[in-house]
Amino acid sequence: MDDVAKNRYRTGLEVRRAVLGDPHVDGAEAAATDFDRPFQRLITEAAWGTVWARPGWSKRERSIVTLALLAALGHDEEVALHVRATVNTGASRDDICEAFLHVAIYAGVPAANRAFKIAKEVFAQMDGAAHG
Repeated sequence: MDDVAKNRYRTGLEVRRAVLGDPHVDGAEAAATDFDRPFQRLITEAAWGTVWARPGWSKRERSIVTLALLAALGHDEEVALHVRATVNTGASRDDICEAFLHVAIYAGVPAANRAFKIAKEVFAQMDGAAHG
C-alpha cells in the first residue's frame, strides 16, 4: 500500500471512530475475515477517509445528509447506526426530523415513516441507557 492510501486509511479510521464510536469500529474490525477485510478497508478509505474527511461540510451536515439518503434507500440498520452516531456528530433530533420530512416529500412517505419509526426506537434505547 502506498503512502497516500495509508494516510487515507489512517484518516478514515480516525473519522470513522469519531462518528460511529470505538465500540462499533472495534467490533467491525474484529469481525472482519479474509473475505470481507477488503470491503472494510474500502469503506474506511473511501467513505470515511475521503468523503467524510473532506473540508467544507461539518460532521453534523454530513450526518444529516447521510441519514436522509439511508432512509430514502431503505437501509434500516444503517439508519439506526447513524441515528446513534448523531451524539458524536452534533446533529440534533430536530435535524433528523427535518431530514426525514425531506425524505417523505422526495423519496416517499413509506420510507420516511420507516425512518421515523427506527429513529424513535433508537431514541428510546438511548434515553433508557442515559437514565439507567
